[in-house]
Amino acid sequence: MRPDGTRVKGLTPIVQALPYIMPKRFDAQNWASDYVDEDIVKTFIRQKRREGHRVTHMSVLIAAYYKAALENPKVNYFIMNRKVYKRNHFCVSFVILKTRADGTPDETTLKIYLNPEDDVFTISQRIQEHIDRNMEAVHNNNTDKFANIAFSIPGLARLVFGLAYRLDVWGLLPKKIIDLSPFHTSLFITNLASINTSYIFHHCYEFGTTSVFVCMGKPVPDPHAPAGSRKKRMPLGVVMDERIATGIEYSRFFAAFERYLKKPELLETRLDGKAVPVMA
Repeated sequence: MRPDGTRVKGLTPIVQALPYIMPKRFDAQNWASDYVDEDIVKTFIRQKRREGHRVTHMSVLIAAYYKAALENPKVNYFIMNRKVYKRNHFCVSFVILKTRADGTPDETTLKIYLNPEDDVFTISQRIQEHIDRNMEAVHNNNTDKFANIAFSIPGLARLVFGLAYRLDVWGLLPKKIIDLSPFHTSLFITNLASINTSYIFHHCYEFGTTSVFVCMGKPVPDPHAPAGSRKKRMPLGVVMDERIATGIEYSRFFAAFERYLKKPELLETRLDGKAVPVMA
């Protein structure tokens, strides 16, 4: 058994056949555009900040995605070696920009793990803690350190990553390596709006287990708004592995995702919908 998931059995013949028909993740990628009502999200963010809570666009999107995924768990499945696995956790990978000691821009990739008892506030706090810890010019996270070691000796990187790929296919990649890898994730999300750039459709990596990639683009005028309105919406570029869920299952997931983005106040309590236990 893999350290990050459990083999799913009892699938229909067509679902079992799809990974053989489309053995590579890039074979099975579907692209879709979605849009977030910018006015609703910005109003929610401003209101929460007045109440003393720091909330961002990314934390709202991640919270809405995770809440929808808890209700539609197949979006947290992944394919490896033509087999379908149910992930035994939920995590999100994302890229941040930082500045090196010499002033040049740099990127690093972070990964956070979420829990059913999380809400938009704890998610926002966890994201910010990881960003603050990794924004230091001299700081390298464990993922960066691992990559630096791999590239320190000529030819070592090819051996290290080639071996990691094969071990992953066989289900033998150690949990410590999976925890370091941003490519072994439930969701990979990037915020191009933060650099004033339009959204793109970003591929899901063949290495690792990424099944869904969401790209946030800079807000644009809403073409459906009344004439003279300054209403905006944030476009999302979504790329997903069609092998992990059927069309109707994806449809239900995105309907829930959009519902929570339209009513972000639903993200202020436990995302699994359970009541907070009262201490006697």
